[in-house]
Amino acid sequence: MKKYQRIILRILFTVVIGALAVSMITPFLWMLSASMKLPLDVMKLPIEWIPKYFYPDNYKKVWNVGGLAARNYHFGLAYWNSLKIAAINLTGSVLTSTLAGYAFAKIKFRGRNVLFLIYLATMMIPSQVTLIPKFVMFNKMGLTGTHLTLILPGLITITGTFLMRQYFMQIPDELRESARVDGAHEFLIWLKIMVPIAKPNMASLAMVVFLWNWNSYLEPLVFLNDWRLYTIPIALTNFIEESVTEYNLIMAAAASALIPAFLVFLLGQKFLVKGLVAGAVKG
Repeated sequence: MKKYQRIILRILFTVVIGALAVSMITPFLWMLSASMKLPLDVMKLPIEWIPKYFYPDNYKKVWNVGGLAARNYHFGLAYWNSLKIAAINLTGSVLTSTLAGYAFAKIKFRGRNVLFLIYLATMMIPSQVTLIPKFVMFNKMGLTGTHLTLILPGLITITGTFLMRQYFMQIPDELRESARVDGAHEFLIWLKIMVPIAKPNMASLAMVVFLWNWNSYLEPLVFLNDWRLYTIPIALTNFIEESVTEYNLIMAAAASALIPAFLVFLLGQKFLVKGLVAGAVKG
């Protein structure tokens, strides 16, 4: 009897997981379908999941290929801006998180634990609360309306520092001590011993940071006031006009914006679970 109960529970579990997977992928499939339709067909009910005809010119209009678009949406420039900001913040945050995580985990100094607790306490402050102080600071520094307002805060991530610290705490101190006996200083120990060991965790952190910056909407909305500086989430509003919203072009732009995120996830997925779990196991 217990054997049949296990089989039934396994079937029910599979059905529930399958239903959740279908519900999550449905908006993605609708986006791809809508990106190939004419404006009048996007909101047609019942939904035509497979259009009777495909209209790939929507993508040409988004990227302004061949002058098909009624106006230039500057989507290519926004794409470049997003890539630049995400790449810089990815590099900076992984570097600073690895250095700070190593310091908090392996270097003993007065007030280390208290400082780390204060550092972690800032995670409880919603990012929306700090928008006005950051805007005032950047305005007085003359940085408002530049990409530095998005790059400078993104070079340091508290979550990344926490994950790297937890990971480094699992590495035996004997490795560090043996290197010190051989005459290696702290930076050399970090570079030659700790970094190679922590590469999986660094890769998972890099993927998460890239997706954070790629999908960021609120900060660019507040700090950027020039269309030349827009990132993709803000540039999507260019397809909304006074009289009409071109949903087919918005969906084509959104589908195009998924490509880097999909590639990053595809390349880094094997490190994601391994890195995050390893960083959260031991504290």
